[in-house]
Amino acid sequence: MTQPGSEMQPADVQATFCATLVDQWARLGLHHAVVAPGSRSTPMALALAARDDLTVHVVHDERSAAFIALGIGLATGTPAALLCTSGTAATHFHAAVVEADLSGVPMLVLTADRPPELQGIGAPQTIDQIELYGGVVRRFADPGVPAVAGADGWRDLAADWWLSAVGADPGPVHVNLPFREPLVGVAGELPPPIPTPVSDGDGWFMMRPDLAGLAAMIDQPRGIIVAGAGVDDPSAVQRLATALQWPVLADPRSGCRHLPQAVSGFDSLLRDPGFAAAHTPTVVLHLGEAPASKVLGQWLQAGAAVHVQVHSQQRIIDPLGIITERVYGQPSTVCNELAPLVGAAADGEWPARWQQAERAAQLALDDALSAEPVLSEAGVARVLSGLAVRLVVSSSMPVRDIEWFGRPGVRTVVHSNRGANGIDGVIATGIGVAAGSGEATVVHLGDVAFCHDQSSLTALASRGLPLTIVVTDNDGGGIFSFLPQATTLTHARFEQLFGTPHGTDIVALAAAHGLGACVATTAHDLQAAVADPAVAVVRVVSNRAANVQQHDRLHAAVAAALR
Repeated sequence: MTQPGSEMQPADVQATFCATLVDQWARLGLHHAVVAPGSRSTPMALALAARDDLTVHVVHDERSAAFIALGIGLATGTPAALLCTSGTAATHFHAAVVEADLSGVPMLVLTADRPPELQGIGAPQTIDQIELYGGVVRRFADPGVPAVAGADGWRDLAADWWLSAVGADPGPVHVNLPFREPLVGVAGELPPPIPTPVSDGDGWFMMRPDLAGLAAMIDQPRGIIVAGAGVDDPSAVQRLATALQWPVLADPRSGCRHLPQAVSGFDSLLRDPGFAAAHTPTVVLHLGEAPASKVLGQWLQAGAAVHVQVHSQQRIIDPLGIITERVYGQPSTVCNELAPLVGAAADGEWPARWQQAERAAQLALDDALSAEPVLSEAGVARVLSGLAVRLVVSSSMPVRDIEWFGRPGVRTVVHSNRGANGIDGVIATGIGVAAGSGEATVVHLGDVAFCHDQSSLTALASRGLPLTIVVTDNDGGGIFSFLPQATTLTHARFEQLFGTPHGTDIVALAAAHGLGACVATTAHDLQAAVADPAVAVVRVVSNRAANVQQHDRLHAAVAAALR
């Protein structure tokens, strides 16, 4: 049948509409739904829960729910359906929607709403939800209260919204769904399936570069590749690096740290003035997002190199103002097409010098960290980066410690919400990554980020996920101790506004949620805790001032090794 029967009750029409959308999404690849409890969203919640082929995650807090959906998208590349009721519930999705936009993570954001007759008259749980997230979504839709007359187009709507989320520039799609009471209905016969739509498979968009001209621009002996998050195929990077004879400065999120050309210790190396001056490139190829290292950014900004950037998001990413040429497309496509066109100017001594420095730096870090009597924050990064897990790191000190001191030569999958660089929702993102991937996942964050996202601990014990949360606890905002505020303000003012000690008992808080927790003081303790399925939260005690000194000692050790 092309339409549900006209005799259907309004509640049954709503139920059939929602069941049709969910069925179409399932046919296109939907596997996970994240539902925040509420009344107005009942028709869609029931449609999602009725499917045996979907995993439904019920999350008490909307902000946590949104970041869990983000984590699922990060881990799988496929959107989760994220659902909430009407009113301010939808506003709590906003931070994760912004991150999904800036990081190019697909997401189906479904906000239930009151019908038109309840808008603007003071009805409870009613706000203006039209284009609530502004321009950060790939598409906004409000199909109105479902009616039988529109049934022939329901599957097409669902397919269009899905393709907008997973297209060449993936990201969040917001669908606002007004429903009338009664909210509980019975789904009737669904409209017949439609041919499976296909997204644009072309790896290029917005522009296709002149490949011969691009190859001529970069084919120089003193070049480097800076690989960040968004590299879709490290083997393609390896092919191009081999052809060019260039080193690859590999952000841990790039997946490129196992490549033979990889330089993992670039931050410490570039802190040494002699090394930095002697290794200035004439051309830089940026793949994906920029690493977190401020030292790397300042070094690149100070030089006079040609900078070519390749990333797959349809937006400008150039906070340093250095990019000479932009290519919008998949890094693997660009690398594979350029590799046969370059190599005429290759100089084997250039990458050899970088690799010699990399080996010296890593030996110096190994020696310094292995001599630690008590595990430091940098030591935590060294341990976790070598584990066969998915690693979700907070976008503050943990992402920097993993970048600066993480082990080289590893294939650890690293995620971090660096689109907006917020520390909100880190635990929830890790929950989503573990749920979406089904793989062992470790969340590495500081105590402030842990406290900020403590609502995500609710019901975590019952989820049965392969997840461990490692908290470096220095009782405050440790990253601020590295900034000028720490030395220019009085101690009291700094502690009031930036240090912000909170005194939270991390282990007791975890226990209150029924989670196994322990304290790790050595690398062996940490490894054992992560391997123990009974332990969900691991606390590593740190001191903010001592942590700054430890970082200085590690960078100094690398500088000494270079000399």
